[in-house]
Amino acid sequence: MDLKLKDKIALVTGSTGGIGLAIAKGLLKEGAVVYINGRTQSKVDDVKNQLQSEIPDAKVKGIAADFSKVEEINALLKALPDIDILVNNVGVYGDQPFETTGDDVWLNDFNINVMSGVRLSRYYAPKMREKNWGRIIFISSESAINIPDDMILYGVTKTAYLSLSRGLAKHLKGTNVTVNAILPGPTIAEGSDQMFEQIAKEKGIHQSEAPLAFIREKRPSSIIQRFATAEEVANLVVYTVSPLASATTGAALRVDGGVVDTAF
Repeated sequence: MDLKLKDKIALVTGSTGGIGLAIAKGLLKEGAVVYINGRTQSKVDDVKNQLQSEIPDAKVKGIAADFSKVEEINALLKALPDIDILVNNVGVYGDQPFETTGDDVWLNDFNINVMSGVRLSRYYAPKMREKNWGRIIFISSESAINIPDDMILYGVTKTAYLSLSRGLAKHLKGTNVTVNAILPGPTIAEGSDQMFEQIAKEKGIHQSEAPLAFIREKRPSSIIQRFATAEEVANLVVYTVSPLASATTGAALRVDGGVVDTAF
């Protein structure tokens, strides 16, 4: 299927690994011009070279920015003043016990996970409205609905993206600019092996059994009963940013393997 993305210019934040990298690959395979992003230029260059090796005709470019630093965001916007597709994927998470997670961590994570999307969308949305075409995606999570008790801060930031995407879609009503949130569930990404190794050690099981152990304990409502691949998440994103998805906007689109226990 031709998704009609040839030569569309896309910026995917946090795309040197995991879901972001898979999204970048999917867009490149559809002929889009893709700017990958990471915190350091060396990492961006390494991944850019990797992508050009894997996809010989890839129109891949790189732009470094640390989204915890406003000055680096401003430099990115100056270097890349116009795009067609914005995928707000960058985010941080980790061990976040509620009682001991201080204000500094709350503010840092909110700044990266939420304000990165606010700042980029605030800049690019008016430009998309002016040319009457654009796509904005916010990578949320099933944790936006099923708030994990051990990562409340992460859940709060992902819930914020649901409100932000819906409100921005309404703000852009009547235009050909669509705004949507994507809600992945448990997904294999960088660092998964270390997590599975830790689970296996704690439970005294083989590492190959750890993913299912996690699903049964932490996400028992999962219908697929496994982790998704980053490519499975990327497939939904690539379609949603395409011209073929022109009637899809203001939506919270789940690729969570059925973790959220509702049909709507």
